[in-house]
Amino acid sequence: MKEQNYAAAFEELQQIVGEMEMGNISIDDLAIKVKRAAELIHLCKSKLKATELDVQKILDELDETADNN
Repeated sequence: MKEQNYAAAFEELQQIVGEMEMGNISIDDLAIKVKRAAELIHLCKSKLKATELDVQKILDELDETADNN
């Protein structure tokens, strides 16, 4: 199974939250939805952290290049 991208994960998370806010989730499905929401939050946080590290690496490389010139 292909890993979900950030936008799709965030959209699914928003849908779950909306369902919860509107009371559209049965008690039977609540635990399943909460577990899925936790998985999506973890995925989004991981992708944000990875992106932050990539951007910082690029900025560090640019600083090194500027310092060497």
